[in-house]
Amino acid sequence: MPNMDMDELKQRMTRTKSVQEHSSDDAESGLPSASGLRRCLTTLDLTSLGVGSCCGTGMYVVAGLVAKKVAGPAVVISFAIAAFASILSGVCYAEFGVRVPKTTGSAYMYSYVTVGEFIAFLIGWNLILEYMIGTAAGACALSACFDSLSNHSISAYMTSHLSPVIEKPYPDFLALFIGLTMTCIIAAGASKSVWLNNALNAVNLSVWVFIVVAGLFYVNTENWTVYGFMPYGFRGVLSGAATCFYAFIGFDIIATTGEEATRPSRSIPIAIVASLVTCLTAYVSVSLILTLMLPYYQINGESALIDMFVQRGALDAAKYIVAFGSLCALTVSLLGSLFPMPRVTYAMARDGLLFGFLGHIHPSTEAPLVATFISGVMASLLALLVGLPTLVEMMSIGTLLAYTLVSVSVLILRYQPERDVISRKPIASQATEHQRGIENELDDKEEMATSPATNKDDEFLLPTKSKDKKEKKVYGSLPLFNPESEELDRLGCFKRNLKIFKMYLGIPGDDVAPSDESARMVIIVVCCLFVLMTSFCLLVDFGESFILEGAAWAILLAILFLLAICAGVFVIMRQPQNRRRVQFMAPAVPFLPCGAMFINIYLMLKLPALTWGRLGVWLAIGILIYFLYSIRNSKKEKKSKEKAKMEAETGLGEFTELKDGAEGENHVGNGVPGGPMHSDKQLPNDYHIKRTAIPEPELDRVEHHLHQRTSAHTHDNEEE
Repeated sequence: MPNMDMDELKQRMTRTKSVQEHSSDDAESGLPSASGLRRCLTTLDLTSLGVGSCCGTGMYVVAGLVAKKVAGPAVVISFAIAAFASILSGVCYAEFGVRVPKTTGSAYMYSYVTVGEFIAFLIGWNLILEYMIGTAAGACALSACFDSLSNHSISAYMTSHLSPVIEKPYPDFLALFIGLTMTCIIAAGASKSVWLNNALNAVNLSVWVFIVVAGLFYVNTENWTVYGFMPYGFRGVLSGAATCFYAFIGFDIIATTGEEATRPSRSIPIAIVASLVTCLTAYVSVSLILTLMLPYYQINGESALIDMFVQRGALDAAKYIVAFGSLCALTVSLLGSLFPMPRVTYAMARDGLLFGFLGHIHPSTEAPLVATFISGVMASLLALLVGLPTLVEMMSIGTLLAYTLVSVSVLILRYQPERDVISRKPIASQATEHQRGIENELDDKEEMATSPATNKDDEFLLPTKSKDKKEKKVYGSLPLFNPESEELDRLGCFKRNLKIFKMYLGIPGDDVAPSDESARMVIIVVCCLFVLMTSFCLLVDFGESFILEGAAWAILLAILFLLAICAGVFVIMRQPQNRRRVQFMAPAVPFLPCGAMFINIYLMLKLPALTWGRLGVWLAIGILIYFLYSIRNSKKEKKSKEKAKMEAETGLGEFTELKDGAEGENHVGNGVPGGPMHSDKQLPNDYHIKRTAIPEPELDRVEHHLHQRTSAHTHDNEEE
């Protein structure tokens, strides 16, 4: 790119968004959000979306496949291990869902807030691919299910009349029709598509209850005692857990509904945890019934739940009930893949990283109509031409990469220093409102110190000193006490020794605030941890045989990697955490995000090399779009140009900033009056004074000048 040096390019690629991007005025109402999307989704709706997105293939496909070929009856333990690994990422999503509740971008927006614009673009670009492939795979799976119910008459006719396509014996026009139909349902709006999702989920969960209750009459404990509970050993249990992990992928759909949820800060974390627990309960109960009804080697991996009733001689009605439940489950899983795709596309287009027409909201449906139809048509064409095995191989890599970045983002954000508080109240044009707005701006620090903390969905709660000396504050992973409120000798024996132990280790308490240096240290260490974890997982994956054979070099290298990872985590522990409190915070920081990073990196490296190659092609296309279009048309870029223009005109650039959500265009000079150096200038409406940015020696002069300007403005209005 011409006329751009490396420092400027780096600054553009790493610029971040503020977490206070959206107004809170519409948070608790059913009115459209600031973006135009309708707030109509309850906690139950979000939970249903998460359950439907995860529970389809996991219950009807993964359980039987893992039980027969990988873990045997110990598939129950595999699901439990996979659920624990999923909850690590789910908790990180839940915290970000509270910190950045009003977003349709999920991991894309989370990365934009913490890591920077370029990485956020790549994450959003990967999520689009992931949801597109998931939608195409769901349409192909439904097509195959209908073909099976018709005794394969559909595939026989298509094969005899049409030519093969990419890894597919014929173009799947039924899958194309299914994908386009689901696109029209999603385009009708969130409330209608979620209503269908809830109805199908109710059928699916009813069939689940039927499977468990009916299966109890055919339980045979000899299938565990005679044939063994772990026929493939504990190694098989771990391999099964890696496969079962993919049955929990899909809860991130909940994080894309922040601008359509009625109470996002409360609903998103509850829905994420509730959906994961519901899916775990369904998987474990179905696996118990399946392995107790049949010996593991007799399980039909392709249609395990239907076939188990057939093998035990149950009534034909049982088979048809389960078949109907599988159709509903696959349909709701398809909806779960298609629902978030246009919303991520819309979020990127609204930020200027994708083409502007993709950010259009239809006034009647209050949904991103253009993004919905374009993404739905692309996914349907993919289902028409590409085979299901190829699609399945590509389904997980984008999601796992997003999970990794969310864990990294939580880790980085928790150790960032406090930033300026952004004023959210619009500046009115009336003189009295000018005066009130300026007084509020000038008294900001006093209000922060005297007003009690409130519990609003979209605000960070800055902890203040409590008058109650017995109050205990908890920040981060362990309870630490303020020495100003409780003397060390007044603590109990255990607490006193724990505090002394932490002091010896150099772990700071909540009375120590993070600085720019400590935040930079955390970012560097997190990058090093990413490299070390990747290296260790590569060693375990490709050098497993050497480690098991006792090769000294492999064991020594693995120990060195583990020690380096532990040292990195310890360095992060010694840095002070941000003292801001939100309604939900991930516990055990930094251990939990680091554990989620490790598991996700390991699972990504287990995917085939061809999958990485296809991802590389998709990323290359995205990188071209970013450097040719996004970096110049980003909303952050427009704000930077407008701020530079305003600084040249008013001389207040270093003391001001463009308010988040403002377009930064067509200012009309009727806002707060200008600065100390240009009395004839006025500050545009979309800007406000950064009080904390003004040096103390200049503060009185700037405030006095603003009061003089406001008084003069009021006097002129009275004369008129």
